[in-house]
Amino acid sequence: MREIIHFSHANGFPVPTYRKLFAELEGDFEFRAVERYGHRPEFPVTLGWPHLVEELLDSLQRQYREPVWLVGHSLGGFLSLMAALRRPEWVRGVVMLDSPIIAGWRASLLKTAQLLGMDEKPGPAAVTRNRRTHWPDTEAVWEHFRSKPNFAIWDQDMLRDYAVHGTEPTGKDSERQLRFNREVEYWIYRTLPTSLGRKVARGAPVPVGFVAGTRSREVRQCGLGATRKLVGENLRFIEGGHLYPMERPRETAQLIRELIAGMRREGR
Repeated sequence: MREIIHFSHANGFPVPTYRKLFAELEGDFEFRAVERYGHRPEFPVTLGWPHLVEELLDSLQRQYREPVWLVGHSLGGFLSLMAALRRPEWVRGVVMLDSPIIAGWRASLLKTAQLLGMDEKPGPAAVTRNRRTHWPDTEAVWEHFRSKPNFAIWDQDMLRDYAVHGTEPTGKDSERQLRFNREVEYWIYRTLPTSLGRKVARGAPVPVGFVAGTRSREVRQCGLGATRKLVGENLRFIEGGHLYPMERPRETAQLIRELIAGMRREGR
């Protein structure tokens, strides 16, 4: 019987975007997920993401009777760790994919910027606010993103999945629109949690692993001090930027497998 990974996506990328990553691990694991965080009115996006954590916990409570592995990319890594802090008895371990913990003076600086409304620029929130949302057809979506440097380096199968499954029909001819609401994505960026570093300063109640992109701007901005302290030997590096799971799904899958194997031994 395969073990279960409950996967949580990065901001703006619905779960089907990761189909190739899941396929690399399907011989060992069964994948389940919340497809799009922040799109249910009972779990709104607010400062520090408490309701998004509740959305993940609600999904865990409804589906499982035994603890499962939580794996998350960016936003999803943070939510996975925060859920494990709330309900460790539901979690075997956590793998965070490029979700560096914001702590110390960086957390204080971000909190101040949020209070003053100065956190939008520079950063992805400003880009999100003007993101294109509609295209005449799926091929136009593909061509649009393939022309952008950050997407051109993606694995081509994953880029195709994003073009197909990251958009949906509008009902007007072949027109497509983003499935992940642009306003939801924007506010997720504007409400990043600033207290997580303090909450894990003395460790976590479950094993935690971390995979960092060697060219990740997020890792560079946040540093790895608090993350290293939390995960110990369960730290790995992979060539790539913040979206390395889309760039290198096969290598990412292997590192997830390796980290879970190590954490499985820890939990014995």
